Amino acid sequence: MKSVTIRVPASAANLGPGFDCLALALDAILEVTLSIEGVGLTVELSGEGADRLPRDEENLVVRAARRMFSSLDFHPAGLRLQCSSLIPVGSGLGSSAAAAIAGLAAASWILRGSLSDDLLSQAAELEGHADNAAAAMLGGLVLAVHDGQGWTAHRLSIATMKVAVATPALDVPTEAMRRILPTHVPLADASFNLAHLGLGIEALRIGDFDLLAKALRDRLHEPYRAPTIPGLVEARQAGLDAGAAAVVIAGAGPSLLAFSAADHERIAGTMVESFARAGVAARPAVYSIANQGARIVASG
Repeated sequence: MKSVTIRVPASAANLGPGFDCLALALDAILEVTLSIEGVGLTVELSGEGADRLPRDEENLVVRAARRMFSSLDFHPAGLRLQCSSLIPVGSGLGSSAAAAIAGLAAASWILRGSLSDDLLSQAAELEGHADNAAAAMLGGLVLAVHDGQGWTAHRLSIATMKVAVATPALDVPTEAMRRILPTHVPLADASFNLAHLGLGIEALRIGDFDLLAKALRDRLHEPYRAPTIPGLVEARQAGLDAGAAAVVIAGAGPSLLAFSAADHERIAGTMVESFARAGVAARPAVYSIANQGARIVASG
């Protein structure tokens, strides 16, 4: 029997102006143990999503592992998958990216004893984009760029900080949230985002929350997505009123991510209370930055 255990962090993409290119790894962890044993497939799930994620070949970790195995011309007779997750599913916190990276990396490690060079590109093909996957793979703050031929992921410097999160109990499929976006945008909006992305990266690097308040603004996706999520506009304002420097939509939503120097629990709770006034149940969380990306913790 060959087996590997890997841990992969959650992530939040976009962070306002960094649409489809910027992502931050967070310290909610998916732990996966993949073993080659027996015949057929066994999937054991615990934690977040255990009551709703598939336990067959449709499971994303399984699909990712199969993809990597097939690329290396290996077709195991039996697989056993054990997953324990602290990442809320369908929340905008990178649960699917973590699953894709976990499956690909685990399969690569079992066969090669190392992580495949095309891990990110394969994850991007599964996900449709590479921002969350890059953060899950590398940890920290990551910029992911496609040059027309392949993906480049670069880890950026970021000051030590925490973020406050409110995750409403809403089903917001990423595909649907992408379809509401325009296919063309005004030049002024593109220029606005470019300038604010640069400012945001610098503000995160030095931990300047006054600068973050000016920087984490967007015109490419949030104005279209925010009105479709009940209570989000009010919850964002509640977070700002409670002391957050900036509040952004995590990925395609529905979670809100608030940056502040202090009072994280209070800010998260205030946003949750605001969602409740709109009739939407939500839960608070406070996350630190995950400075480690995907890592092997045991193998045999």
